[in-house]
Amino acid sequence: MTKEQFAQALAEQGISLTARQKEQFDQFFHLLVEWNEKMNLTGITEEDQVYIKHFYDSITPAFYFPFDKVQTVVDIGGGAGFPSIPLKICFPHLKMTIIDSLNKRMNFLTHVADELGLENVRPVHGRAEDRGQESAYREGFDLVVARAVARLNLLTEFCLPFARVGGHFVALKGAEITPELNEAKKAIKTLGGKTRKVETFQLLEDAGERNIVIIEKVEATPKGYPRKAGVPAKKPLI
Repeated sequence: MTKEQFAQALAEQGISLTARQKEQFDQFFHLLVEWNEKMNLTGITEEDQVYIKHFYDSITPAFYFPFDKVQTVVDIGGGAGFPSIPLKICFPHLKMTIIDSLNKRMNFLTHVADELGLENVRPVHGRAEDRGQESAYREGFDLVVARAVARLNLLTEFCLPFARVGGHFVALKGAEITPELNEAKKAIKTLGGKTRKVETFQLLEDAGERNIVIIEKVEATPKGYPRKAGVPAKKPLI
């Protein structure tokens, strides 16, 4: 996927990039490759692959969810800035918090935000289980996003506590989502969520099947969740 094809594919979905936004994506690509030489950010470094498998893939939730109607977003396990940075470039009004357990990645994202001139980007070092119990973050966001971090039942415990009641959690998942959805039913209900929509589609250029899971936060998350760091992974809600 060339830069021109990337911009055209987004335009076909109603997202028109300005010259400045195209420049920001180009800057982000070069920073990703440059920093990847000194820390492990991604195994994908070819420009056409980054544009489709990282940039375009990160923006696909906006094809199914109205990002123009939310203000505060948190990306859990945001790592190298996916999906947070591509979404922030496309929707500059977003107040974007990115939480990840590796501090080196947060240094990278701080540098990216500075270099790209992105305002209201807040990289936060920490584990989701810990931050999700802190009043500064708990139930404080219109939208929570996460991309390929863990299975959905585990991911729900990491993410749903951050969404305000009436807010949403959008998970970017790969193929074969049905077993994960069935496995996650208890976790979603226990943590105050309700699955509203699942969108299945093929990523362009035969890059594989993707699923977008949209969960609404209908009730407050019980105080005991998320459980202490490490516990959800050892004893997932099933």
